[in-house]
Amino acid sequence: MKFAKKRASTKQEIPTASMPDIVFMLLLFFMVTTTLREVDVMVQFKLPEAEAIQKIENKRLISYIWIGNDGRIQLNDNLVKLEEVREIMYNKRVDLPNVIVSLRIDKNSEMGIVMDIQQELRKADARRVNYSAMLKQ
Repeated sequence: MKFAKKRASTKQEIPTASMPDIVFMLLLFFMVTTTLREVDVMVQFKLPEAEAIQKIENKRLISYIWIGNDGRIQLNDNLVKLEEVREIMYNKRVDLPNVIVSLRIDKNSEMGIVMDIQQELRKADARRVNYSAMLKQ
């Protein structure tokens, strides 16, 4: 008499009930930790060198102004004229009273345009100004 072996009827599947939770947590983690570049620089510039620099910790308070070697001015994400700097920065200062203006000036730019922008910033009451530079090697 032959006996037939009975196999256990267990399923060999991987449980996938918690997979949507795991995918959602990973997605949320990467959305929270990823920072995106906010501004596309449209101005050609090369920063001057300095022997000592200080890093600003709170980047949310910074509004960037780039001055290129050809005299073009970029404020945050737009190319602007000198006359527009005052109004834009005044509105920014009203919205964000502790705004820091970071000037990124080409080292070969003329000082006249820098002085003009400084005057426009004073008229807009944006007096917290930072001059960006690269650390001298």
